[in-house]
Amino acid sequence: MNVLFVQYPGCSTCRKAAKWLAEHDIAYQDRHIRDERPTAQELKEWHEKSGLDIKKFFNTSGMRYKELKLKDRLPEMTTEEKYDLLATDGMLVKRPIVVTDETVLTGFKEAEWEKELLPKSVAKST
Repeated sequence: MNVLFVQYPGCSTCRKAAKWLAEHDIAYQDRHIRDERPTAQELKEWHEKSGLDIKKFFNTSGMRYKELKLKDRLPEMTTEEKYDLLATDGMLVKRPIVVTDETVLTGFKEAEWEKELLPKSVAKST
């Protein structure tokens, strides 16, 4: 399984997620979200693959989100405008993001990661 782990090393949730991946022997390609932020095209592909609302890709608790008053602005923006905005600043993007051939996960929810990333026999026994 190919796994892309998009994260910010200063984020405690990202560190927990990286530890979880290591504990479950899941190899991944590591990508620093601030140094190599996702492109609008990548975000579009990830959003479509995930089946999630585009808002799940925004770091709604981040300072930048609040500075830009995105809570009020997002409802008036097109989806394409949202992709473009997210691509301007990696700190606007919810993290970590895990991208596999089959799925895209935003944030770290252990039960969700177990269900999506572990072999079915392992996930049921934990």
